[in-house]
Amino acid sequence: MALPASCLVILIMACYSSRTKGCVDPFVQNFLGVVSNSTEDKPLFLDYWLSGFVGRGIYHSVTDSGKEEGVFLTPDGTTVALAPLLMGIEAGLQQEANSPLSGLYPVTLAKNLGLSFLHFNSSLISEKLGPDGCWDNVTSPKIFTLSGTTSGTTDAWINGGMDGVILGRHLSGLTEHPLKISNVLEGYYCHRVEGLGLDAAPHLISTLRRQNFKELANVSVLQEQVLASLSVYWKLKGEAERVPQTELQKIVQEGVHEFVHRYMECPTIISRCQWGARPYRGWPTRLTLPLSSMFIHHTHHRQPCHTFQHCAEKMRAMQLFHQDDRGWDDIGYSFVAGSDGYLYEGRGWQWRGAHTRGHNSQGYGVAFIGNYTVERPPQRSLELVQHHLATCAVSAGRLVGNFTLHGHRQLVNTTCPGDGLYLEIMGWEHFR
Repeated sequence: MALPASCLVILIMACYSSRTKGCVDPFVQNFLGVVSNSTEDKPLFLDYWLSGFVGRGIYHSVTDSGKEEGVFLTPDGTTVALAPLLMGIEAGLQQEANSPLSGLYPVTLAKNLGLSFLHFNSSLISEKLGPDGCWDNVTSPKIFTLSGTTSGTTDAWINGGMDGVILGRHLSGLTEHPLKISNVLEGYYCHRVEGLGLDAAPHLISTLRRQNFKELANVSVLQEQVLASLSVYWKLKGEAERVPQTELQKIVQEGVHEFVHRYMECPTIISRCQWGARPYRGWPTRLTLPLSSMFIHHTHHRQPCHTFQHCAEKMRAMQLFHQDDRGWDDIGYSFVAGSDGYLYEGRGWQWRGAHTRGHNSQGYGVAFIGNYTVERPPQRSLELVQHHLATCAVSAGRLVGNFTLHGHRQLVNTTCPGDGLYLEIMGWEHFR
């Protein structure tokens, strides 16, 4: 079930005021307490229709046909599961002064990660984590379909879990809790990035989810939380640990390292289906990895884009121009950086692009949306490419460690990527 953003606040307040049974299970109750039917907390009474809507919306599941339910599309273009978000907020609100947040990681991420790692180890599924998916319509989303077989912990659950940890930690640190959680959520999910882009944005926004989570968690913290959560989970089920301790530690260690790589070191990349790409025309050519280069471009748009909606619109317009006017098979770039804090998938990691004539097989073409003849992109957008995308590509074996970085103008007779951006990349480590 898709949850319109306008309904999110209603669901949050309903869940936390009435503490409906749909929000908890024995594992969650162990950390957040047993559901009470008393009216001491002044529950918000709901009519019959809204009560059903709340129950369906909070319940997270994946159907046999690959439909993920209990998730919503945020204004920034990412998909979030509601349940771990709610539970993280609850853990933060329940914290007593100066007491540790013992339930924050278990109810949001740790248990689910551990079970996914174990499931991968004992089955034939191809991925430990994920996958992401596609909405039927990003303007009026109703159905979210996964792009592959679920691992048990989807990208939407991980996004919701990260947000739950971030907001739970934030709320636990306040001397006085805000009267309206809706204000916190509105500021987190609905902040409009304009002008200077993310460089002038507040720290606590969903676009900065991975950076903020990275400040709170690391490999050792996550390994400890996953192992402890699995121990509690098995104890509550009355079962002995299913895997010898030494083997379990190895499985969790490997799984956590993959989680850190995919969801903390690598940047969020808005998929083709999310920005509304047309199909590729013809047959794409697979790249031979790892590649040796990265080529930097600008798109020459008069204005950058600061929102998912605006960036997606520009991606569609570029693809239309490249396919219909230039006669190419697809949008030319491998990846495109917006000023909204996200990268957008062009031809992606596996397929040869059409970005740097004579060199398309040797490197990835990465473009910044905007005209950078004089100015340069926002600092956070630059860091997204220079550090996060490049580091992710090297650690995943898609770029060689000593790759070279060039501006488009060094290889083709063009002014691209503009003087402002070119002067910036001349100071980057891999520039040659």
